[in-house]
Amino acid sequence: MVNIRNFDLNLLVIFDALMRERNVSRVAEKLSLSQPAVSNALNRLRTLLDDQLLVRTSQGMQPTALALELEEPLREAIQQIEHTLSGRNQFDPSSSQVRFRIATTDYAELALMPRLLSYMRAMAPGIQFDILDLPPETPTKALEDGELDLCIGRFGELPPRIRRTPFLKEHLVVACDAEHPQITDDLSLDTFLSLQHIWVSGGQRRGVVDMWLDENRLERNIVMVTPNYLGAPHLVIGSEMAVVLPKRMADEYANLLPIRCVPLPLPIPPFDVDIITSALRNDDAALQWLIKILRHQFTAL
Repeated sequence: MVNIRNFDLNLLVIFDALMRERNVSRVAEKLSLSQPAVSNALNRLRTLLDDQLLVRTSQGMQPTALALELEEPLREAIQQIEHTLSGRNQFDPSSSQVRFRIATTDYAELALMPRLLSYMRAMAPGIQFDILDLPPETPTKALEDGELDLCIGRFGELPPRIRRTPFLKEHLVVACDAEHPQITDDLSLDTFLSLQHIWVSGGQRRGVVDMWLDENRLERNIVMVTPNYLGAPHLVIGSEMAVVLPKRMADEYANLLPIRCVPLPLPIPPFDVDIITSALRNDDAALQWLIKILRHQFTAL
């Protein structure tokens, strides 16, 4: 049994970094240590725990069974110590200067951030935000490393260490120029299929509209593909093109631009927009406050 009184707890910080990076050089750079210092720390851990912990292979450093067993509980312990020492469990939003890093889609940024910033100016004026693009792959590592505080978007299966909080239900509408000659409020499926469509790919290979059409052996006329939602409503102005958008975003643009929105004539159910965070941040009072504010103040947007 390891005697904790004689155990250098700094070794656990290095172990945690090694389990994240699986690379001595990157850990040394991240922790501002020399490579020999990191290697020496790993060797000390191997001796103390009587296990190789990380083994060099052709695929890089791979953890042993013991290392995998220790990884999550030690990470939780380290973060609990950090939170306790930093006083993050005593959070006062009115005086806090915390800066949150949020990864989300341009859709969520447009539909959410103006109202959120207005709320913060009134209730928590010192809080700041860095908004980053949500990558196609769920940024699990960035959440665990604390590089991101939370993500807002649509997510598939998540690993157990990532916590999902339901946020919004959203559905799709068709947006077009306000004077479009073919589109009426009771847009039919046949007319929808005959339109010139802009498809917002958002990094996907196939969207829900076209997957539904494929399943029903139907096809629409896509004349343009764009990766981002923010520019798409501008493209339909003065044209006979149409674009399928989430309703909250479409409503925002309809207040700003000469476009209008009509129901999508396909039986596609609403989709979920979720908030995801690292399960290791469950006791982070500032982060949990932000999630509570998002859910209670903005789900009706």
